Amino acid sequence: MIILGLVILVAAVVIAVAGVLSNSGSAHELTGGFSVFGVDVTGSTGTLFLYGIVVGAAALLGLSLLLTGTRRTARRGRTARRGLKQSRRETAAAEQERGVLTSERDSARAQAERKDEDRAGLGERPRHKQHWFHRRAAPR
Repeated sequence: MIILGLVILVAAVVIAVAGVLSNSGSAHELTGGFSVFGVDVTGSTGTLFLYGIVVGAAALLGLSLLLTGTRRTARRGRTARRGLKQSRRETAAAEQERGVLTSERDSARAQAERKDEDRAGLGERPRHKQHWFHRRAAPR
């Protein structure tokens, strides 16, 4: 693609230069002057052709910059949306795992409490694990 674009560009430049050089002189004078944005334009058709080339090149440059900017913005938006979807999936998975772990912890605590109650009913003293940041159970 790049090579094809370069070939087309070089061909356009060669045609433009040939057009300007062959349309100069008194035989190719403009029959009547005209003005663009208050500027009087006089000269040959080659000069007019050169002005057209310059304006066309400026328009092409502006269009290419505009399209490049929109592509970058669209690409950033797509990347951000993908990242957001991935983050939401990860958050949902973490919440689900947290719920499973919480239910497992609660059922383990309930089983431990039932065992302690069963031991207390038999006259045994319940065994409490010592935790660093929890209060110890009061001795009976």
